[in-house]
Amino acid sequence: MNKLGVLVCTNSAIDYIKHDYQVGIIRSTILMGGKEYVDYEELTADKFYEMLKSDSSLFPRTAMASTGTMLEFYENLKADGCDTIIFITISSKMSGIYENALLAAKMIEGVDVRVFDSKSVGYIECKMVFAAHEGFKAGKSIEEIMKDLEWIRDNNHMYFAVNDLSYLVKNGRLSNAAGFIANALKIKPLLEINKEGAVVSVEKIRTFGKAVDRVIEKYLEETEGKNIETFIVHANNLETANYIREKVTEARPNVGEIKDYLLTPAVGAHSGPGAVTIGYIVNR
Repeated sequence: MNKLGVLVCTNSAIDYIKHDYQVGIIRSTILMGGKEYVDYEELTADKFYEMLKSDSSLFPRTAMASTGTMLEFYENLKADGCDTIIFITISSKMSGIYENALLAAKMIEGVDVRVFDSKSVGYIECKMVFAAHEGFKAGKSIEEIMKDLEWIRDNNHMYFAVNDLSYLVKNGRLSNAAGFIANALKIKPLLEINKEGAVVSVEKIRTFGKAVDRVIEKYLEETEGKNIETFIVHANNLETANYIREKVTEARPNVGEIKDYLLTPAVGAHSGPGAVTIGYIVNR
């Protein structure tokens, strides 16, 4: 492996994290109010959540990049001298991006394309991007780098609460949505991303505040005695993010720094405004 190219989908929200790595971002489109916006380039998180707040009739949907677009990214990296490409995608249970990326990989020759299903979304994808670059810089083989990504994939967990379940249900992103139809949309459940990479409900809770507290409780129960990196991800809900950080730090003074990250519009379209997550990655 002489030169590694790294790609990630827009759902990672890597645009909102400062870093020094060269990363190609394959972007989805947000469809809202009769218009189309390329994630981040034409619609940033701040603007997106402000639009939803100011007009409750808006209901966003998303469209993923085409196979042709992905192939063009592969070809450009090959032309730039990359003999190996890693494309880290949102969970295949949440989007067809992974399948499209595999199809595009079959259309190019002369370069080793590894499409990796993160089985997650957001910061987990970013962590994988950084690990891939760091592994290459350290002289690791492609197989060793893929093992590092597998470790992150298999040793993380995210719990979250949403303020409006209708976004997940209407966009088909809640795997066990059958139990939430009709009056159940008033429920503010405790949700998780399971080991298969699907968004599923864990407990039915009546208020958002109680759901947030239960998210914290589940995190604390599950991480007792573990060496972990903790993070918070939110849909323009810094107040709740700070509340979670305060409660976790109070209960676990040695937890270390807990950074918070935004959900980009391509993900916020499904979570809805106000959604908040606490997650962790087990350190090797």
